[in-house]
Amino acid sequence: MESSSPSAPSVPDEREVQRAALVDHRQRLTDALALAPYDLILYLERAVVYSELAYPDLAAGDAYRALLLTDEVLNEGFEYHEAAKESLEGHSTEPYPKVLDHGDLLANITNMADGEDVDGSEPYRQLATTASVRCFQILSLSLLLCGCLASASDFVEKGLKILPENKELLETKGYIEQVARRRLRLKPDEPIDFHDLPDTGAVRREIYPWNTYEPDRFSEESLSFLNGQLETMAPKCAVKVSCLPVLLEGETNTDEYEIIPTCNQLGLFAKEDIAPGEAVLKEYSLLTANNRHKESTCDACGTELPPLKVQTEAVSCPECYDTVFCDEFCFSQAEEQYHPAVCDKDVDSIAKDPEAKDVAESLYLLLLARLLAMSNHQEVHSLELKEIKYIWGDFVPTQLNDIDLSVNAGPPPEWTLPFSFKYNIEIPLHILEKMDIDIFETLPQHDLWVFNTAYSKFRGTASARKGLRDGRPEVAAVHPFWCLANHDCDPNVTWEWGGRMTLFARETRVVGNRPGGIKAGEEILNHYCDVDLSVKDRREWAQGALGGWCMCKRCRDEAAATNGSD
Repeated sequence: MESSSPSAPSVPDEREVQRAALVDHRQRLTDALALAPYDLILYLERAVVYSELAYPDLAAGDAYRALLLTDEVLNEGFEYHEAAKESLEGHSTEPYPKVLDHGDLLANITNMADGEDVDGSEPYRQLATTASVRCFQILSLSLLLCGCLASASDFVEKGLKILPENKELLETKGYIEQVARRRLRLKPDEPIDFHDLPDTGAVRREIYPWNTYEPDRFSEESLSFLNGQLETMAPKCAVKVSCLPVLLEGETNTDEYEIIPTCNQLGLFAKEDIAPGEAVLKEYSLLTANNRHKESTCDACGTELPPLKVQTEAVSCPECYDTVFCDEFCFSQAEEQYHPAVCDKDVDSIAKDPEAKDVAESLYLLLLARLLAMSNHQEVHSLELKEIKYIWGDFVPTQLNDIDLSVNAGPPPEWTLPFSFKYNIEIPLHILEKMDIDIFETLPQHDLWVFNTAYSKFRGTASARKGLRDGRPEVAAVHPFWCLANHDCDPNVTWEWGGRMTLFARETRVVGNRPGGIKAGEEILNHYCDVDLSVKDRREWAQGALGGWCMCKRCRDEAAATNGSD
């Protein structure tokens, strides 16, 4: 019998070839920025590459850094003025850098408004002002594509204040109005209240092609490290690979199927029998956040402290007296792992006492702030810290995120990471500046994709505690081993957080009131949401927090029963 001819090697399609070339170009620009961190032209060039790669959020991040550097160039008293000016002057020998030759920007540069005398000014000032308009072009269009209409509108107006007739800015302004009418459901003749524009959207939630920090979570090395850490927290448990149902994008007809799509994740498993009510895990974490200003809460572990008159063990930092810890242990842990990075730096007031609509975002931001403090004090990259390194961020494969970036093609369902200019770009950089960190020189540690990766890991795994005054979440924490116990709406454990996160074996199960307890070999099944909610509400929670509908057996059974009764 003749053997079949070997199959021809697969040929990458044109988009894959283009993407590989762009990723390579992005790396060259990133390497150049490591050598010239105050070069705003390099930031603009990388922003354009990000736009072509379909990362509008990362394009906005680079354009904003470039915009900050134009301010440094134009203001002699600013901290990085000389370094930014010197870098920009390196581009003044050519007529104009290619990245500024966009649309009619150079054609109408002499029409600048607000008394900008570009002809009579020094060349570097003219170049910086022109670059600022390019920043506004990229920022406004990129933020529009992210769904952040208010910020996009703000930047487009700032650009038009300098160049009122710029075609690209005027076109973007028109696009913003079109999208605003759709999202606000306005008729063509109804006026737009620009103070009411939405300013949150969604961006790609993925392991970026250049992210070299994400570990092989299933390797023997990773499992050995995790189980070594787990020994003192959960002596009757082990970290193993678990087979879980895949979260789906929305309503499905697969709830009655016996076989459904699955994926591998890490999970906690019992090594020996665990009795009902017995403690399964006790975990201490410093990756905590509190969004109440000057509240009586331990800065380290998040424990609510008693009133001052009955506090006996509480300890205040001698350098910043308003920062209180519940005892000497928490203070020593804070000093060892993060506190010196923020001590007496006026960081505590940022994002505190937020409006009701911003409560959740403020907690995620403050978790990021704590992560950055830990990273900078320990001199370890944020994504290498054990507190988040092994957490899965519900990432979507890069190829599924690759879409048409035309203005009218909204983000697809795979874009699942909530995003805003304020919480993803502006305030994180402000926090770093408050910590006396050079946001340009430390770009490898503080790039926007690093922030986004951390946010991806926080969402769906951070736990929160509500305040007694108004029932709003006011303290949050990430416990990396607690969240290794995978979610199920019929959990075999319940949890309690008060300084330590403790998992207990349930006395009875949710479904059928079955006896509790966990047998050796069984997986520890946690719950990240209120299991008393309806299947509809639980799945809506999972869609927002985890990026897809929960497909656990309880959800499938209840959804199938509901659909069958309709």
